Amino acid sequence: MVSGWGVPDMEETRFKLDDFGLYQRAREFRKKIYRLIKQLPREERYCLDPQMRRACVSITNNIAEGHGRWACKETIHYCRIARGSTAEIIDDLNVCIDEGYGEPDCVAALKDEAYELIHRVNSYVAYRRRTQQGTER
Repeated sequence: MVSGWGVPDMEETRFKLDDFGLYQRAREFRKKIYRLIKQLPREERYCLDPQMRRACVSITNNIAEGHGRWACKETIHYCRIARGSTAEIIDDLNVCIDEGYGEPDCVAALKDEAYELIHRVNSYVAYRRRTQQGTER
């Protein structure tokens, strides 16, 4: 967006959601989960399928909402919800492993990616806390 003076709006380009690394990683993770969901058996259409969809959409939705908040406490709050939704996906992936849904190596790789996403959320929360306290610029 361009300001009234013909200059790009720095605030808009600086805080663009699509450029936020944590959101980008969560979005790619969600796409992979959706591909796994398409492989679930028909009997999971009304149980595991919608649960996994809601949980993985919750991850990106809450990261996006937290990113859109200016207050550090609010950002951290939404990141914690995203972290909880990621833990839900890990449990759903355990169901897939237990029931033999999906390729075992693929499901295991998704679990590893989920744990990495939790680590990234935790790191981002720690970063926000440090910057709020003024110990890092």
